[in-house]
Amino acid sequence: MQTITLGRTGLTVPRNGFGALPIQRISHEAAIQLIRRALDGGMYYFDTARFYTDSEEKLGMALEGRREEVIISTKTGATTAEGFWQDLSTSLKLLRTDYVDLYQFHNPSFCPKPGDGTGLYEAMQQAVAEGKVRHIGITNHRQHVAIEAIESGLYETLQYPFSYLASDEDLHIVELTRRHGMGFIAMKGLSGGLITDSATAYAYLAQFDHVAPIWGIQRESELDEWLSYQDNPPQMDDAKLSRIEKDRKELSGNFCRGCGYCQPCPVGIQIQDCNRMSLFLRRAPHSVYLTQHWADEMAKIDGCLHCNHCVEHCPYGLDTPNLLVANYEDFKQFWANRDKK
Repeated sequence: MQTITLGRTGLTVPRNGFGALPIQRISHEAAIQLIRRALDGGMYYFDTARFYTDSEEKLGMALEGRREEVIISTKTGATTAEGFWQDLSTSLKLLRTDYVDLYQFHNPSFCPKPGDGTGLYEAMQQAVAEGKVRHIGITNHRQHVAIEAIESGLYETLQYPFSYLASDEDLHIVELTRRHGMGFIAMKGLSGGLITDSATAYAYLAQFDHVAPIWGIQRESELDEWLSYQDNPPQMDDAKLSRIEKDRKELSGNFCRGCGYCQPCPVGIQIQDCNRMSLFLRRAPHSVYLTQHWADEMAKIDGCLHCNHCVEHCPYGLDTPNLLVANYEDFKQFWANRDKK
């Protein structure tokens, strides 16, 4: 099994980390079974967040009695010290533990620092002093915040989107963490579902010896796939390099990464899915998306209020309303021709 040490934390985790965001979508029973199977198979690093509804609760139930076997990271989206302590208390209770191995500020719009007036970093330091938090991290989707966090020296890890669709700016951030002895946790290794070849995704990230990927898992079949790589990790070869080149050409430019920070939409548009529909239709079996359900979901785009909530909250600066319209027009063409051979 391949492992990664998360920078100066000294925490050694498997290259296959378990991203626990998707287990929100399955039952408690199914989640518990999935988590325990993952741990039995060697996936002992679990990443969750207070923001992920019942994810922490499910992890706590599944891992009770096995706390010393696992490394757990979670996150707070609090903007005040009071909110920080409320989140940490809730997380510890739901996770059924008295400490978190790695506690991360969850995609803040700024880099929390001592003396910035929020009290957030001071609260984090106090939590470490009290033994409730062992290591301090930050997650972000904004390049400037990520760079500031790295250069501040205040954080032991950065969690940031990274896949073989990464830009030069993203690669610069990866290299900066290496130079600063900082752990790099790669989220969105499959780019929110746009990358469909997990072996190629794994092999690409494996080229960076300080990068620890976490993979979102909610199905037994997905877990089986990642577990199969524990003892037989995919290697980069000409076929995978060709696949990467093809995907980069197809997915170049401004596309939705599916981070979900644009939500909720006041008229119920599932922005992170609808905004990538054109790519989904070309990269996955059409029958998955050319259904009445998705026709109804895409039709909600006609009701867009142009309130710009999605624009203001997009960490990538996308013109989301116009991208939605373009995706809907494309969907309608596929829908009209769905029965044609």
